[in-house]
Amino acid sequence: MEQTGLNMSERTELLGLLHRMCVIRAFDSTLPELYTKGLSRGSSHAALGQEAVAVGACAAIGEDDYITSTHRGHGHAIAKGADIGRMMAEILGRSDGYCRGKGGSMHIADFSIGMLGANGIVGGGFGLAAGAALSAQLRGVERIVLCFFGDGAINQGAFHEISNLAGIWKLPLVLLCENNQFAMSARATAMVSGGDLAARSSAFGFPSESVDGMDVLAVRAAVRRAADRARAGDGPTLIVANCYRFAGHFSGDTMSYRSRDEGDPWLKRDPLVTFRRVLVEQGLVDDAEADAIEHAAELAVREAIEFAKLSPFPEPATAWEDVYG
Repeated sequence: MEQTGLNMSERTELLGLLHRMCVIRAFDSTLPELYTKGLSRGSSHAALGQEAVAVGACAAIGEDDYITSTHRGHGHAIAKGADIGRMMAEILGRSDGYCRGKGGSMHIADFSIGMLGANGIVGGGFGLAAGAALSAQLRGVERIVLCFFGDGAINQGAFHEISNLAGIWKLPLVLLCENNQFAMSARATAMVSGGDLAARSSAFGFPSESVDGMDVLAVRAAVRRAADRARAGDGPTLIVANCYRFAGHFSGDTMSYRSRDEGDPWLKRDPLVTFRRVLVEQGLVDDAEADAIEHAAELAVREAIEFAKLSPFPEPATAWEDVYG
């Protein structure tokens, strides 16, 4: 865990990082319960173990900056400031959800906070991110775009096309690959020619960096460097955040493609546990305060679920509303 710069003056921000990671963990931990009770609508994908990537990355960019997300995007939305009540209502298919209950887990978006949308298409955020970055460049505003994607998406043609354009036009774009070791059930080590995901950027003439995705401070520092570079007009950066997906691809995944004990070394480096320990060791929080932060996060998620349950289902007559033709 990167500990450089931990001090009391930064205490509020650091505790905020812990709180947001706890909210994401609590939010995604409820998905199996919602699924088994028949409350959730459509597929949903938890990012247990990946909280440090979302929180560290979004902490490194500004409120006016944009992000694009993936099918595993609850953490990205929460880290950017989305309302978890509206998120939960969307997952339950209720009219108070972000898409009025019509989009589900994989299509949550909130333009008011620069969250340009989760995406059910693998690599579907590449074009959106590049377009938003080009828009910012043409308008002359100092906004950057942070594009989250997984290790499976790095093999999509869109990654290469957008990387080429972004490199030529020096778009203010940060390409953040969450390498959680599995693209559904396929291991990145078997699916990426050459093995080194970060090396992909060399073909397009911009730098890359591999970072410990289990360390929220390391992710924050890496994305800050890339964001500063993008804001200065120097173009895109590829960041590969190496982390581990603790749960299955979706709620019904039996994870037969991995052994029971292979995840143990990663579980010992749980980003919430390690970051909490660092904060305690640095004297920035005690165990009672840390427990209170975790409890507050769990309570907030429970309240979000109750809010969603009280929200009505959308009326059938609204099916053709909000449709672009």
